[in-house]
Amino acid sequence: MTRTHLIGLLLGTEEDWSGAFEALLAAVNPVIEHDGERHAFTSERVTIEPFDLRMRPRHSLVIDRLAHWYYVPREWIKKVALMDGVYLLNNPFTFQAMEKHSAYCAMMRLGLKVPETWMIPSKQPPADERFAYTASRYNRPFDLGPIAAEIGYPLYMKPFDGGAWVGVSRIRDEAELHARYDDSGRRLMHLQAAVDGFDVFSRSLSIGAETMVMRFEPDRPLHDRYQVQHDFLDAATGHEVVTIGQTVNAFFRWEFNSCETLIRDGEVFPIDYANACPDVSLISLHYYFPWAISALLRWSLYCCATGRQMRVALDADPWFAIGDSDASYEDRLEQYLALTDAYFERERYAEFCARHLAHVDEAMQGYIDSPAFDALLVGTVTRAFPQHEHEHFVAHYRGLLGAWLHDQR
Repeated sequence: MTRTHLIGLLLGTEEDWSGAFEALLAAVNPVIEHDGERHAFTSERVTIEPFDLRMRPRHSLVIDRLAHWYYVPREWIKKVALMDGVYLLNNPFTFQAMEKHSAYCAMMRLGLKVPETWMIPSKQPPADERFAYTASRYNRPFDLGPIAAEIGYPLYMKPFDGGAWVGVSRIRDEAELHARYDDSGRRLMHLQAAVDGFDVFSRSLSIGAETMVMRFEPDRPLHDRYQVQHDFLDAATGHEVVTIGQTVNAFFRWEFNSCETLIRDGEVFPIDYANACPDVSLISLHYYFPWAISALLRWSLYCCATGRQMRVALDADPWFAIGDSDASYEDRLEQYLALTDAYFERERYAEFCARHLAHVDEAMQGYIDSPAFDALLVGTVTRAFPQHEHEHFVAHYRGLLGAWLHDQR
């Protein structure tokens, strides 16, 4: 008897990665014999509609790229995780509770080199008639200037729960500090020390047990931020960057997340790592796009076929025991790595992929070299860029994906 697993794709505006995932799944067409049971796989795009809280979903696993900002699917994925055991790549409960503020706090306790960070009250009060009474009794007056001076210029003002760089400002002096604070309105903000003079900005994208570390240039246009540069970190620094990203993910139960780190004089400073549901578009990732889609497929099939259970509850104690110990920074990282290996079942996953999914990379190469992928590429470019830039960017992305194909072969 064959058990068929339905993988749900919960989407917003994307057509590129989802189309590539569907095409790769069809090309691989996996039927996996595991632990005496046959497993087959199919996928569908999840629709948004009213739902009965006692309904039984058909999905075994859902890849979510929408619920972080849209309330109906957000509540649906929480329901199917709590009541029905549907596997989600990111724990929705820790993602909603562990916004950037809580993520900073937790990783500071683990001893990671998060830059000095302060939280400041919102410039404008909440629209609540009770606030004036509470503020008159309990809000202490403060001067923002001395706080910023203690942190040191330059610094960044950023929303405590933000994403996509919205509301982030680089502050060079007290005049800019007050101007940006005035602009922040009711948003609750952090002040965070800049890691000035850094050597490298890296962004590591993690999908399950796999991580790709990429050189990142945030000031460039979206299509040119990920640089195709191999071995831009030495082995020890690369190991540290991967360990930090996987530590964040295993701690919070996130299996589809990105971590931004700055490297200066050999030290690694994590600055932004609460990015569950990260961007995996062809426009952004280009050369690295085939790896991301292949990793999504491998991890999804592994979780379904092995019956991996989604962990709803956070288990911080083993991590805090290490973070609170007298061990050196390097020793703590190695102990965190052992916890991440156990959480991601790294050895079991590698064996599963070698036995059942060794042909995924070849299937991806065939897809990237196909007219179907070229049509997807052209369609993605024409939706993303003005008409007068279509020819240029079609050639640009064909070149990058052609380079990836050449490197693989």
